[in-house]
Amino acid sequence: MYQTGLQILKATVGIRSNARDLLPKFPLQIEVKSLLTDFRGMTEIPYSRKLDGQIVLENKPSAAFFKRSKMKAVFRGPLRKLEGQASDLRYSLWGNQGFLYRFILYLLEERHHIYSLHACGLYDEKRNLLYIAAGGAGSGKTVYLLSGIAKGLKLFSTETVAYECRGKKITWFKGSLIDNVRLGTLVHDFPQFLPRLDRPSSPGQVWQKKIALDLSSHQCSQDTLIQPDVVILFPRIEEGRKGFFSTPFEDKRPAAKAVFDNLSQKIAETTILYDRLTVCGLDNAGLAEARLRSACQLVENGSVVKMASVLSGPADCWGHLLESS
Repeated sequence: MYQTGLQILKATVGIRSNARDLLPKFPLQIEVKSLLTDFRGMTEIPYSRKLDGQIVLENKPSAAFFKRSKMKAVFRGPLRKLEGQASDLRYSLWGNQGFLYRFILYLLEERHHIYSLHACGLYDEKRNLLYIAAGGAGSGKTVYLLSGIAKGLKLFSTETVAYECRGKKITWFKGSLIDNVRLGTLVHDFPQFLPRLDRPSSPGQVWQKKIALDLSSHQCSQDTLIQPDVVILFPRIEEGRKGFFSTPFEDKRPAAKAVFDNLSQKIAETTILYDRLTVCGLDNAGLAEARLRSACQLVENGSVVKMASVLSGPADCWGHLLESS
């Protein structure tokens, strides 16, 4: 068996396989399917059975099979063939919507009590203020991300904002610096971020194609933020809409539910790897209870100075926030 280990934030995973080419490849490449669009980076470490989690890969000419106990996952079958024939490698073992991504979220919660918002984070260094725009695909995170950088904010994370609560202190961890962006968004709304492309797309293709946009040159200097002021937004951005409509969360209970729902989205989601192998969500009752307690702890912390849902068009997405927070 070939083996390696890896670490993302504080979570560690040991990986063993009977096929060397099935192991993750270091360093990660900047591409749409890469875990660099989820996390800041992945470090190779020595294999050990004492790491947080274990993944075993057995490439065999048999039916595809997956089984997971609490901290160990086993994949068996024609894995090399599935990898070669997959229609979308984002949904693969090491893809940015695949198994390792969700397993890391699980291990961070289970082993380290670190929780991950599906969100982008932008930091005002002068005011020690972290802006978080939380939501799923199509909610408007990329609009906040690029427009916030254009307005002078520093990048803290493009896709996953992780935090840890210890007593009354909240620590935030710098996340991914690469964002998957529709080419049309760059061409029509943010041309200043458009990279030089080897093969420019035709006008009819720009809204179909995504590129992995490296925004690391805009990152803030800190790797962690300890107890900054925080503004959490749940945006809905609609093309063509005029104006900025903000609805603050006056009651902590729906605020905590909104945070809990966001934290739970990826870890609880059932997915399909390689177009055929179903992997149920990694959530369980104990994790969910602890996650709800963490959501309540977050929204009740005095550092969270504003939580609101926002409805606007791309041009008005910040409204008065940068002046009034």
